[in-house]
Amino acid sequence: MVSDTQHTVFAQIREEEIAQILTDLVRIPTVNPPGDVREAVRYCADILHHAGFSLHIVAHDEAKPNLVARYRWGKGPTLLFNAHLDVVPIGEEASWTHPPFGADYVDGRIYGRGANDDKASVAAQLVAALALVRSQVPLAGELVVTTVADEEIGGQDGTAFLIEQATLQPDFVIVGEPTDNRVCIGERGGTGIIITTYGRTAHGALPWEGVNAIEGMAFVIMALRERLWPVLAQRRAPYFTAPSSATISIIHGGVKTNVVPDQCSITIDRRLIPGETPQEAIAEVRAIAEEAVAAMPGIRVSVAPAYEWLGREATLQPLDSPLVQTMLEVNRQLGLESTPTGFNMATDGRFFAARGFPTIIYGPGDPATAHKPDEWVALADVVMAAKAYALATLRLLHPCEG
Repeated sequence: MVSDTQHTVFAQIREEEIAQILTDLVRIPTVNPPGDVREAVRYCADILHHAGFSLHIVAHDEAKPNLVARYRWGKGPTLLFNAHLDVVPIGEEASWTHPPFGADYVDGRIYGRGANDDKASVAAQLVAALALVRSQVPLAGELVVTTVADEEIGGQDGTAFLIEQATLQPDFVIVGEPTDNRVCIGERGGTGIIITTYGRTAHGALPWEGVNAIEGMAFVIMALRERLWPVLAQRRAPYFTAPSSATISIIHGGVKTNVVPDQCSITIDRRLIPGETPQEAIAEVRAIAEEAVAAMPGIRVSVAPAYEWLGREATLQPLDSPLVQTMLEVNRQLGLESTPTGFNMATDGRFFAARGFPTIIYGPGDPATAHKPDEWVALADVVMAAKAYALATLRLLHPCEG
């Protein structure tokens, strides 16, 4: 049942405004790399400024500004919205049937790169914030809207930098990502792993004079496929639809067609479920790789993290968290799926969770359409997300509501 207060707020959530904001944002290319979001941030800042939010821009890279917009009603908790403006490259444009930055509206769907990931969440959060302010409902606390850069390549110039520089101490965090408007109470972690095999170079016409590092790597790859991949597929965690996983995403080896390669390397994208650590994942790969080449004369192998940082563990909010329970109740009231789940990809939520801030992931759009040609989102789902964000705010910043 919708209360009078909720009805007042919902009346300010207008489909045409959401469509306009989302369309405008999709038509601003924010491909990362290079990740220039300045025009998109100015657009969002202008909307929130006219609504009465106080604004602050935080940037490590001038082309990647992060917007912090605050609206305080009085003493009370702080709820933070977070969503990102940068998008992945379009790939081969011939694969698209709709212009990647055209924001075509067809049969209730808006098409374009970023329409789903993540500008639908940005638009829904903006309109929810506007509706709460315009409706003049009495709340207790502060709403902080953070619209950020750089999420698609790791977030170091985006949310990670923002948390370091801005005085953010939220009591609750809702990270907007395409979750089909389901309540994601955690996300898988991940680490990158580089395996390098070393052999001995020689002339290609005399291969027996050398030791072929690529052939050595072939044994490593087969050992991983036979001994590790099936094990990972059986590892599962409550709430997560995807198991632990790994895939070989990059390979380098050789210098010339007539030279026996003395080095070959692969990079593994390893995704972690709760209970796994980056250190354990790397050690597991190392043991298999070393055993795979142990019987190959002249081949040695090294296994190391792919980045300076080891990686991140999966995050998981307690089911009895007030934030989780509030969002589940919101979905029940709106007739949406109210079974908690986990998010299979990485989000900026991990930065907030690492600081101990209660964090969930929630937003419109099917995650399966993200990063693909003809990416799309249903406008009705974006409207519903805006209502969910607004209703969650009423409950979290006004304990007497609902």
